[in-house]
Amino acid sequence: MSEDTGEHAISYKVLRRGTAVLDVHGIEVGSVRRVREIAREHLLDGIDIDTPDGTRFVDAPEVGRITNLAVTLTIDATEVAALPAPESAMAQRVKMSTTVRRARRFGDSLRERWDRR
Repeated sequence: MSEDTGEHAISYKVLRRGTAVLDVHGIEVGSVRRVREIAREHLLDGIDIDTPDGTRFVDAPEVGRITNLAVTLTIDATEVAALPAPESAMAQRVKMSTTVRRARRFGDSLRERWDRR
């Protein structure tokens, strides 16, 4: 922590969109787009970052330090470029939702009953 720059550690909960993201060597690789949280457990899940190659998802173990000025990762720029693109939150919910499967089956059964009448 440097007193001259005013940089200090912060929680992921107050991390702002647009904050610089640095690799392990201090080279800027992008900026914060979105913070993902496991809400039930109050844990950081990861960060979506905007890079020149597109949006990438950085998993929580690769996030080394979060300050008011930058997020420092534990990986280098080549590893950041190889990271996967994030899935949308809605796509994750729909894919994992048992409610969606149940609703489809219910709709199918209603359609079958309607056709048999």
